[in-house]
Amino acid sequence: MNSDHIAHGDVDVDLGRLFAGVRHKWPRILLASLIITGLVFVVVYTMTPQYRAQTRLLIETRESIYTRPQGVDDGDRPILDGEGVASQVELITSTEILTDVAEAFNLANRGEFSAQGGSLVSGLLVMAGLKNAPVEGTTEERVLRAFRERLTVYRVENSRVIVIEFSSEDPKLAAEIPNAVADAYVAMQSNAKLQSNTSATQWLEPEIEDLRERVKNAEARVAEYRGESDLLLGENNTVLATQQLAELSSELSRTRANRSAATAQADSVRSALDRGAAVESLPEVLASPLIQSLRERQVELNAQIADLSTTLLGNHPRIRALRSQLSDLDAQIRSEANKVLAGFEAEAATAQRREQELTAELNRLKAASARAEEEQVELRALEREATAQRELLESYLTRYREAASRSDRNYLPADVRIFSRAITPSEAYFPKIVPITSAAFVASLLIMAIVTLLQELFSGRAMRPTAGVSAPVPAAVRMPRVEPSLDTDPGASDPQQAVSAAEGPASFVDEKRGTERPASVAAYGEIDVEQASERLVTGGVTRALFLSPEGDEAAAASVLVARDVADSGLRVLLLDLTASGAASLPMLESVAYTGITNLLASEAQFADVIHTDLFSECHIIPVGTADPQRAMRAADRLPIIMESLSAAYDVVIVECGPTDAHAIGRLLSSDTEVLVSMLDPDEGELAVEMLEELRESGVDAPILVSPAGQRMPPAPPGRDAA
Repeated sequence: MNSDHIAHGDVDVDLGRLFAGVRHKWPRILLASLIITGLVFVVVYTMTPQYRAQTRLLIETRESIYTRPQGVDDGDRPILDGEGVASQVELITSTEILTDVAEAFNLANRGEFSAQGGSLVSGLLVMAGLKNAPVEGTTEERVLRAFRERLTVYRVENSRVIVIEFSSEDPKLAAEIPNAVADAYVAMQSNAKLQSNTSATQWLEPEIEDLRERVKNAEARVAEYRGESDLLLGENNTVLATQQLAELSSELSRTRANRSAATAQADSVRSALDRGAAVESLPEVLASPLIQSLRERQVELNAQIADLSTTLLGNHPRIRALRSQLSDLDAQIRSEANKVLAGFEAEAATAQRREQELTAELNRLKAASARAEEEQVELRALEREATAQRELLESYLTRYREAASRSDRNYLPADVRIFSRAITPSEAYFPKIVPITSAAFVASLLIMAIVTLLQELFSGRAMRPTAGVSAPVPAAVRMPRVEPSLDTDPGASDPQQAVSAAEGPASFVDEKRGTERPASVAAYGEIDVEQASERLVTGGVTRALFLSPEGDEAAAASVLVARDVADSGLRVLLLDLTASGAASLPMLESVAYTGITNLLASEAQFADVIHTDLFSECHIIPVGTADPQRAMRAADRLPIIMESLSAAYDVVIVECGPTDAHAIGRLLSSDTEVLVSMLDPDEGELAVEMLEELRESGVDAPILVSPAGQRMPPAPPGRDAA
């Protein structure tokens, strides 16, 4: 529907009138703000001053580089992460630490810790639901609960610094408590380290004794197995069989080399002798001392023969004697060469026999070495077990000695340091009288101004029509009656006259008179607008017909009832069948909206004729702008339209204006309520006539409604109320 768009686009906020209303009520706003500020000042002034101090801790490793255990460097030191520091925060607020501190300072005898009633602020917070009511318990429980309420422990973001804050009425106590909590936490850390160290030494003592026995047994098994397996060790911790095998292999190689050399030398000498060559030139022969001396003698004889040959002939006895000696020397040299050959052959034979013996011994040692390797595998396994047990024992002994020395000397530094101790505060942190009072004054001013602005907005005094939207009220637009008998009342005034008659104050107020009502009116009973609205809401009525025998001015009752029912949450539609549009005029900007006549004349759809009230959630179908004669010809469609509207809305209210009882016949249904609206029921002749006429026409229980004492919402600027 376009009704929401029209309703929201037709009015605007007049800022001038809005703030003019605030200026007009400024003394009242200021007075209320001063009263609220005074109350706040009194409450704050009577509060007990609270002092707060804080102690700061740094989580770090305190171990010295000179006393750090062996094998632990700076990179191995445990450093707490964010979760670890948060865990230390929870440890500081543990019941054990707080109980010790509370007992040390005898907090149970201090009123601020043992009082059961609590402070005035706490009581107000409990009453407002912002704080849980204190639970009764033992004195210790109350002290700890009050202690925790005043104690704040938190971690400084992105650091390993922990802050301990405490607030109290006593400034000296406010500084002593966080220092005591920090000292208790450091002592707890040291005691925890001492307990851990003591537990470690107690566990290591029997474990070391057990390890000693196991090391002894493992080393005994190694020695026993080595003896049983004949795995005797030689040089370089090698098995004796393996070492002998290596030495025998080296000796066999040397023997083979000697045999080969002797055989080669014998073959060389033998070859020279067989060829008849001069053997004295062979290196093997020349190595003999005898041959060397014979060779020297041979050289001397050749020199003598050569010397004598210069003076003597070859047959000279001297020369022949020298040559005979030279031949004997050659024979001796060859004989000596044969002896050398025999020696080489004997050496080669000896080397060959030695080689055979070494080969046999080598084969035996190979088998023994292979057997030793197999046994050595088991031996190495036993040695590894013994070595592992020995190393573990040595490690336990080292740790035990370190732990025992630390316990004896009481050197167990805690991994925390107090680098900032709390000092006695000289100024209370709460309450700050001037800032709180100033804030209360500003806040109360702002709230009262907002409340005043909302009152001006909801009252409608600050609303004005949007420029260029309102259309002039057209000339007389008369709604034809549904039946032929619903002709226009000759006495009905022109719509412009109806509007003029409605001019005057923005609301009409008619105080209920104390005079007695005529008996005829009292017989029918009278209800006001609120009672009529409640009757429609709770009675299950889906259709309500309002008749106004006094004229269009009495149509205000249907408007008020429709708005009241809409405020209850029901979907309500007001159908204006008056000739002048008196019912829809207070709810819309003008009568120049499409309405029921346009719908009957087929000039518009339902979505085009349904509009929204400016001051409520009620929907309206005004008279419309179509030709009344053309709409009259389609009056038979009105019951169908009513059925459709009843299906779409919870309640359909029809303002029929000053019509007669017979004209509303086709609008009646089983769940229709008929109401007669009278501005002044004290002059009830018209009311009595209308009520009797309704009863004669078949309406069993018509209701008389009087809007007297009711106030219509103010019309927008330039508008008149109904």
